[in-house]
Amino acid sequence: MFGRDFTSVLDLSPDELSGLLDLALGMKRDGSSPLLAGQTLALVFEKPSLRTRTSFEMAMYRLGGRALYLSPMEVQMGAREPVKDVARVLSRMVQGIAARTYGHDTVLELAQYASVPVVNALSDDEHPCQALADVLTLRERYGSLRGLRIAYIGDGNNVARSLAYASVMTGIDLVVAAPVGYELPDETIEVARALQGGGSVVQVRDPYEAVRGATAVYADVWASMGQEDEAEQRAEDFAGYQIDMALLAAAPPDALVMHDLPAHRGEEISEEAIESPNSVVFEQAENRMHAQQAVLASILGGR
Repeated sequence: MFGRDFTSVLDLSPDELSGLLDLALGMKRDGSSPLLAGQTLALVFEKPSLRTRTSFEMAMYRLGGRALYLSPMEVQMGAREPVKDVARVLSRMVQGIAARTYGHDTVLELAQYASVPVVNALSDDEHPCQALADVLTLRERYGSLRGLRIAYIGDGNNVARSLAYASVMTGIDLVVAAPVGYELPDETIEVARALQGGGSVVQVRDPYEAVRGATAVYADVWASMGQEDEAEQRAEDFAGYQIDMALLAAAPPDALVMHDLPAHRGEEISEEAIESPNSVVFEQAENRMHAQQAVLASILGGR
C-alpha cells in the first residue's frame, strides 16, 4: 500500500506501481469484492466527464461502497467557498475524495486540508489514473512492459506527462512527437529521466520517426477542455500530427492504436485508425475502472 493520497504518478515507487497493476488485473479477473462496504467516495468535479465519473462510480460499486457525485455548479470550489473548506467539510462525511479539476493546485490544496485520502481524477498538470489504465492495457496484452515502445503523437499535456512518468517506472520507452511549442517541458523530462524503473523518454519532431518500432501509437486531443479558444490555432500547429493509416503504415503492422478519449475523429486521429483492428481505445476506457478500483482498494481498504 502506498501513501494516503494519489495526486501524481510520482506518489508511487516503481514497485508500488507494479503492485497496483497486479492488483488491478486480479480484480478484473475475479470481479467484485465488498472491501469498501460502508465507505463513500466524493467525486468533486470542475469538468464534466463520461469515463472518469462512470469508472469511479463503478469501481466503488464493485468494492461494495458508493460514490457521491458533486457537479461543478453545486460546489464551485474557490468561488462559492474556499477549496480548504470543501476539503474539511467533506472529510467529516466521506472516506475519500476524487477531484477532477482545472488547476493542479486545487488538487494539492484539497489533499493538504482533507483528513481523508484525495485522488487526482484529472488536473491540468497530470492525469495519473489515465496513465495507470494505459500501462495496465499494455501489461494485460503483453505480460511484461519492459522494452515496449510507445509513440505519443501530439501535445505534451497532462496525459503525456503522467504517461512519461509511468513509462519510465515500468520499463517502457516513450517517444513524444510534438510540434514546436507543444513539447513536454524540460523539467518534466528531467524528472522522468531521474526515476527508477528502466524506461526512457525522448522527444522528436517527426511523427514518422517516432512510430518506427513502436509497440503502440498514442493520440490525444489537440485542444483539451478549457482550451477551446485555442482550437483553431492548435489545428494549424498540429497539421501533420494526425494518427492516420499513412502514419500507421510506418509503424510495425501489429502496433496498437491508443487514445484516452474523447476523440475528435478527423483531427488528431482518423476514423480508420481508431476503428482499425489494432485499436485498443475501448480496452483503455474499461481499464480506467479496474485501475482505479486497485487505487481505491489500496488507499481506502489497506490492500
